[in-house]
Amino acid sequence: MVLKRNTLLGKNNFKLISLVFLFYFLLILNSYSQSKLEGVNTDIKILDKISSKNTLLKLKNGELKQFKDLAIKSLKCKNSEFDDNPEITAYIQVRDLTNKNNDEVFVFNGWMFSSSPSITPFDHPVYDVWLVSCY
Repeated sequence: MVLKRNTLLGKNNFKLISLVFLFYFLLILNSYSQSKLEGVNTDIKILDKISSKNTLLKLKNGELKQFKDLAIKSLKCKNSEFDDNPEITAYIQVRDLTNKNNDEVFVFNGWMFSSSPSITPFDHPVYDVWLVSCY
């Protein structure tokens, strides 16, 4: 009696292992690209309209920072997927600390866009805020 090896089963195992490896590689690549788009730090510039001085403020997402009379918090920031026309978006909350009556009211609460700051404008008599980067 001659025993034959089942070479077909070995080829199927190799195909299955390579398919699982490919799926795992694509999953890791997708999670890396998503984490590359979302940042943990947001940079904003603040213009003092009275003294005409620009200040770069580095915010860690979720952390509240105070700049003179403003309390600023960046909740989330994201870079665009396209390199030819980069777009940075960030969800920012700004509170005016000089107004003691409305302590819980935000001067600005929403998404800010780096390429079009006039879509959701920050309206304050003393300060002007715009988005610079997300990393």
